[in-house]
Amino acid sequence: MFKDKNPWKYLALGFLLAAVLIGLLLFLGMQAQAATRFLPIEEITTPKGIKVWVAKDNSLPVVSLKFIFVDSGSTNDPQNLQGLARLLSNTLDEGAGDLDSQSFQKALSDHSITLTFNAGRDFFGGDVKTLTRHQDKAFELLALALNSPRFDAEPVARMKDGNLTRIKSSMSEPDWMTARLINDRAFGTHAYGKNSGGTLSSLPRITPEDLRTFKNTYLTKDRLIIAAAGDINPQTFAATIDKVFGDLPAKGPTVEIKDFTVENAGKTFLYNQDIPQTFIEIMMPSFDNKDKDFFALKLLNYIYGGAGFGSRLMDTVREKGGLTYGIYSSLQDYRHGDLLSVSTSTKNESAAEMLSLIQAEMTKLQNTPVGEKELKDAKSYLTGSMPLALTSTDEIADMILSLQFQELPIDYLDHYADYINAVTPADIQRVAKRVLDPASMVTALVGKPAKIENAEIVKELPNVQ
Repeated sequence: MFKDKNPWKYLALGFLLAAVLIGLLLFLGMQAQAATRFLPIEEITTPKGIKVWVAKDNSLPVVSLKFIFVDSGSTNDPQNLQGLARLLSNTLDEGAGDLDSQSFQKALSDHSITLTFNAGRDFFGGDVKTLTRHQDKAFELLALALNSPRFDAEPVARMKDGNLTRIKSSMSEPDWMTARLINDRAFGTHAYGKNSGGTLSSLPRITPEDLRTFKNTYLTKDRLIIAAAGDINPQTFAATIDKVFGDLPAKGPTVEIKDFTVENAGKTFLYNQDIPQTFIEIMMPSFDNKDKDFFALKLLNYIYGGAGFGSRLMDTVREKGGLTYGIYSSLQDYRHGDLLSVSTSTKNESAAEMLSLIQAEMTKLQNTPVGEKELKDAKSYLTGSMPLALTSTDEIADMILSLQFQELPIDYLDHYADYINAVTPADIQRVAKRVLDPASMVTALVGKPAKIENAEIVKELPNVQ
């Protein structure tokens, strides 16, 4: 048999071939990774022209559907019928078609179907979660609720009573009082200033006919956004969507809602209550995701007060100062305006110090760039936590719906980490100067705070009675 005098050349050739193979595998892997979507969302259009964003996941036999009607929320409540949209959300599933309230709820329970409706300032919405084998029944009940609600006297009266009890109970809760006060003073005469939960005098006025009129006027296809996730066949699902939503009115009236500007900037309002702590709510103008600085704003909020125990506010006023159990900032994104808010509470005698420290942290962020590690940690959290927000069909459908509501592109999540990671310390400092301005703050206090100067005393909690 022939024997090679130099076997090392074959060993070298083997190493070379292995290196080429590994390189090829890495290349193909990178190509596959580049083609992989963070969340594969598909847009389907039904035969009746209704668009739906869908994320298919056949790993579990579960379907989640979420939908909203834009500009169909409490901003449309007549002033003397505040709480109308909220009451509609309470009563749509209290009987429909030939099923009275008890029969409708039993049908949901017997098939393990979750069906709920909700009303916000900017929208009216709903969601369904069902096992795949019960989806026909789930969507049949949803179609009945949307197209043939009964609004029988007994469930309407029961839901009114429930809301009235909620309001009366909340009137003894300082955090609710503070929220009611800040909403009234910051939104002022804007439609957002209405009490979306209703008042003690408005709720009793609402009739079944008011509910029916609101539904027929504002729950229309031109306002509809739909998202779905789970065990879905897009082809058959399109026909299902048409059965549920296809017979709704095509178009509703034009809703003219102006963009709001925060009213009472620089002012502090105090509702005196004989309690040991002062509850504090602060609002100031912000901006939305169409602004080039939006991702810097998200990071700024996280660093300032959005990170919980990792935020500057928590470190300063709780860990170092011992003034509170918790303090948080958050971004509030509305269709017609945006806010950054701060919420906390503290002993009455330390309220003035608390307000001073809140503003001091604003000044630090305006005058001194954030450190490299602090910014890196914030970026890591905001990018790393995104997958954790998508661990169920409910959460995935919520995310898809939010993308549509905010008018973001279908591949937005694919680039989210890049947007966050591109933010620099200079970007955050610039946004701090834009947003964290004490002169733009509206402050609401509930309690008996000491040493608070120039606060306007509020004698009666607004827009509750």
